Amino acid sequence: MVRRPTLRFLRIESAAGAALAAAGAAALILANSPWAGRYFAFLAAPFTVRLGAFAHTLSVEAWVKGGLMALFFLVVGLEIKFEVRRGELSSPRRLALPLLAALGGMIVPALVYLAANLGPGGARGGWPIPTATDVAFALAALAVVAPRAPPALRVFLLTLAIADDLGAVGLIGIVYTTRIHPAPLAAAAIALAALALLSEWRRAPLVFYAVGFALVWAFTLESGLDTSLAGVACAFTVPIGARRPGEEGVAKRFMDSLQPYVSFGVLPLFAFTAAGFALTDLTAADAVAPLPVGIMLALTIGKPVGVFGFSLLGVAMRIARRPSGATWLEILGAAMLCGVGFTMSFYLGALAFPAGGPTGEQVRLGVIAGSLASVAMGAAALAWARRCRGEESISS
Repeated sequence: MVRRPTLRFLRIESAAGAALAAAGAAALILANSPWAGRYFAFLAAPFTVRLGAFAHTLSVEAWVKGGLMALFFLVVGLEIKFEVRRGELSSPRRLALPLLAALGGMIVPALVYLAANLGPGGARGGWPIPTATDVAFALAALAVVAPRAPPALRVFLLTLAIADDLGAVGLIGIVYTTRIHPAPLAAAAIALAALALLSEWRRAPLVFYAVGFALVWAFTLESGLDTSLAGVACAFTVPIGARRPGEEGVAKRFMDSLQPYVSFGVLPLFAFTAAGFALTDLTAADAVAPLPVGIMLALTIGKPVGVFGFSLLGVAMRIARRPSGATWLEILGAAMLCGVGFTMSFYLGALAFPAGGPTGEQVRLGVIAGSLASVAMGAAALAWARRCRGEESISS
């Protein structure tokens, strides 16, 4: 069985985390500098996209979220399909632990968030925000704080994050779809069916797929569905197998070609448009409101408790096995790094509270504070694990 070079993917995603951090920091600095007016004016500037008879005008910020981020979800969908067919998710024994961990990493943070927002002034509609993990940022943090971590631990974190992303896409479709326009939705379904038929043509020019993706995206945008669903749906029409003997599969070629642009272009641009907010607009009451506090607690407490707790349960029940070479303390450190929500949490926050205002700034505050605290906690746990390994090697 041919397997994709996972370590190459990990290196790219780890390096992309530095670009994400730089873009987020730049946004926060600009939003609190003398150039803040220009920064926010750039985000709000109208921009028109024309594709034949299709014409749509949105702000730059909205286009990044609804347009460019569809490419990110296309890559996520390709990654999920490949892993299910030929990668880490193809083996039930390898799949069990990260899948259980991802489930716990969604359920427990949602419950922690809701517990913090059930009282007066709570924003119960934001419970999906802390359920996602930013794979690039989490892997980058793991590479920096634990460069000698067992490879199986890195693969565990990667696979967990992939399953997490799949759950986030499901939540987007179920929770954040409100009004649907039937005609564009039917047109998107027809274009998607055409892409599925195209996959039977072994030597179909790749430009045909690109045109098909653009049509499905445009019709989905008009239908009222979130365009992230279009990206994932299109990914599942791309064939895994090669078009000619000796070639790489079509899905892998798409992943390899799109991934650098998404990791170093789309995601940092989204972080730049989503992370900036004026600290002077936040009052002390805003900082301790149920919304940001709930997000921070869900990321820093709910995520590691859910991921680590469900992992322990799976191994204890013998339906999963611990990653080879990894200690439970290292798994706990990786579980803490899963609290880095960042871009995915920003994305879910924009869907949960599209009007912006103080609520949007509270979301950003909670996500940034929770993500930074998760990195610090994960780094401390992994440093402790490394020290324990050193003491064991000395004693032996």
